Amino acid sequence: MTLVIRIDVSQDQQKLLADTSEAFASACNWINQTVNPNITNRNSIQAVCYHEAKEKFGLTANHVVRACARVGANRLVAKQKGKKVKGFRPTSFDCDARTFRFIEKTWSVSVSTTSKRVTARLVASNYHRGKLTGQNPTSAQVCLHKDGNWYVHIQLKYEPPQPKKADKVIGVDLRRRDIAVTSKGKSGSGKHIQEVRDRYSRARTYLQKKAFQGTRSTRRRCRQIWQRLSGRERRYQAWLNHNISKAIILEAKESQSFVAIEDLTGIREHTNSKPRNKSDWSWSNSWAFYQLRLFVEYKGIKEGVKVITVPPAYTSQSCDCCWHIGVRTEKGFKCSNYFCGWIGDADENGSKMIALLGLSVNQPGGSRLLSCDISFRAAESLHAHRAVSV
Repeated sequence: MTLVIRIDVSQDQQKLLADTSEAFASACNWINQTVNPNITNRNSIQAVCYHEAKEKFGLTANHVVRACARVGANRLVAKQKGKKVKGFRPTSFDCDARTFRFIEKTWSVSVSTTSKRVTARLVASNYHRGKLTGQNPTSAQVCLHKDGNWYVHIQLKYEPPQPKKADKVIGVDLRRRDIAVTSKGKSGSGKHIQEVRDRYSRARTYLQKKAFQGTRSTRRRCRQIWQRLSGRERRYQAWLNHNISKAIILEAKESQSFVAIEDLTGIREHTNSKPRNKSDWSWSNSWAFYQLRLFVEYKGIKEGVKVITVPPAYTSQSCDCCWHIGVRTEKGFKCSNYFCGWIGDADENGSKMIALLGLSVNQPGGSRLLSCDISFRAAESLHAHRAVSV
């Protein structure tokens, strides 16, 4: 868990923190340019450049170690995405147990800089105080935010409960309008969400147009409002994803179930390759589905609820009763199988199919999926035999 807390620092202390972040970023850029780009292990990077970096940038030994670790971590992430690390900005630096200390008695923190230690008071809320009471954090990150204030990101470690074994499952179907639909019949308010997103889209379009017209002050003001609205929409998405994920995990915990959610990795590349109008493109690309999945996963770990991912292929096109491919039109679904013919809500059908796939993954060989398949095929053979006899 990471707690983001503002620290109250004087102008002299701000300069010390800024100098340290500048030296830290310079060290990271130098290490990234000097050391072989194929090396991603922090110990291997440290063995190559530790002494030279320490003398060159005036950082403490532990800050140099953390700089090597940051370069290695960024290289590893970039390598997984098939990219390269471009550079590091002087807006933050990492601390460990020797360069950072939390003082609960005075609710302050002590941070090492390039010249001396800085002791700053925490502007902590009751929530932060409740989480930090009795804790001894050993790692943190000091950051300069866009509002011009310095914050400390304190990392706390907890021992999560072991996931309980569950025979029941809650399937979660991620959609464009109703953000998440569960197999228990619950869903988000899709109409309200769409109205809010459309309002932000209209405001963004208007400001983008006005940002390149009119006087210089008008253009500057439009760009400022544009940037502010961008952060507001992002915060709204995160807030709503938090609420949705919390409701899903609490429902699973109360019913002693595990959660099955579809893996939508690469969904934007797949959908953007198809011809669509501008509205469909905007709706599909403006929501953070991966963020929602991360929220569900980490809240599940925290509450001891198992979360698994299943492939999304044909989940919204298959009937949850007989698994035949049906016809989906917007919110409606109709099974094309003559012996089934189920008609109902398409999102509810998709969430139930995800739940069935989750059971097959969590209980291979013993889930309802196999028994349903056998019973349905037996019934289908019986109907066929009767039709031939007649």
